[in-house]
Amino acid sequence: MRQDHRPDHRPDPATEAFVAHRNLLFTVAYELLGSAADAEDVLQETWLRWSGVDLDAVRDQRAYLVRIATRQALSRLRTLGRRKESYVGPWLPEPLLTAPDVAEDVELADSVSMAMLLVLETLQPTERAVFVLREVFALDYDEIAEAVDKSPAAVRQIAHRARSHVAARRPRGVVSPAETRGALEAFQRAVETGDLQRLLDVLAPDVVLLGDGGGVVQAALEPVVGVGGVVLLAARLGGFSLQTAQVNGYPALILRLDGEIDTVMAVRVDDGLITGLYAVRNPEKLSRMERETVLRR
Repeated sequence: MRQDHRPDHRPDPATEAFVAHRNLLFTVAYELLGSAADAEDVLQETWLRWSGVDLDAVRDQRAYLVRIATRQALSRLRTLGRRKESYVGPWLPEPLLTAPDVAEDVELADSVSMAMLLVLETLQPTERAVFVLREVFALDYDEIAEAVDKSPAAVRQIAHRARSHVAARRPRGVVSPAETRGALEAFQRAVETGDLQRLLDVLAPDVVLLGDGGGVVQAALEPVVGVGGVVLLAARLGGFSLQTAQVNGYPALILRLDGEIDTVMAVRVDDGLITGLYAVRNPEKLSRMERETVLRR
């Protein structure tokens, strides 16, 4: 990053603008990619392009930076899609330990929740970009059109299609962190006490567990569907220490073995019952769980 300082010791205007919007740009890239490592790479690429821009010609620095980051993320998203095709077992987004203020922004928390990121995975790359930029970051259609190289009219159609797609697959209404915390604490108590009935009471009959080991550590290679399979897997968690944490804006469980993070488990809750369990075990995806990640809109 360019650090040629002016006499008053403030960074140059390009650096100032980039630093001011850095957390926003990371959030945009992460929502498009589901990978913090790839989002950081997008930030580097965005900076390289931004540092060569004539700032006098830029009307809206935030929109311009978001446009650069979106283009870089879209390019990387297509590459990531090819990587996922050869991924061993289910692919889950990289979990982030998030600051409490993310949970306070209900729309932001919902948009980065593990459940929503998995819904976004079912969109085509351009649909995902249009949906995120419009619904989460409230960019106007003209700005989005420039970011995705489409006409504003085409962007409106894509946005409508993406909204319908997401509405059909997202949890029924925005689930409050308190509701998620209640279901998660009941699950935790059931696991820690071995109380099978309590576990059955908190799981939906058609609950689905996805485990992401990436071929590096052991995890189910196919989704585990139904209460029976989930209860069997939950019964194996007795040797772990379980602690709650804010992950992707919602309460989740960190499972430790001998003090080391082994698994991050997020949940999807519908009507008070756990309908989805997302267990990320791939060590390559757990590196950001020791420090908070700041997300911004």
